[in-house]
Amino acid sequence: MGDISAHFNRSEFSCKCGCGFDTVDTDLLTLCEIIRELNGDVSLTPNSGCRCKDHNRKEGGSVLSQHLLGRAADLPVRNPEEVYKKLCNLYPNIYGFGLYNNFIHVDSRNDKARWRG
Repeated sequence: MGDISAHFNRSEFSCKCGCGFDTVDTDLLTLCEIIRELNGDVSLTPNSGCRCKDHNRKEGGSVLSQHLLGRAADLPVRNPEEVYKKLCNLYPNIYGFGLYNNFIHVDSRNDKARWRG
């Protein structure tokens, strides 16, 4: 049981540099719960969630990254291609989804963004 949603804890989304930035958008949490279901209802721990400006720069993130706003997470799913396609079909006109070899990026932006890393 999570402390900010059914299956996620705030600490899982906090900036990895230790600065204390851990504000998570509620729409992002809803998306993460849906991704958990699409992934076979198995535990997921974000590789990356919130990022302060310094940590984002060290990670090579965009200066406009949704991670800087607490609106993005990178999730290690079992079948990234399959989960990515399902998300794109569920939400054809909203949110940001990025497909990578061993994880997917998801963000709760209000417009549509899609890419393959």
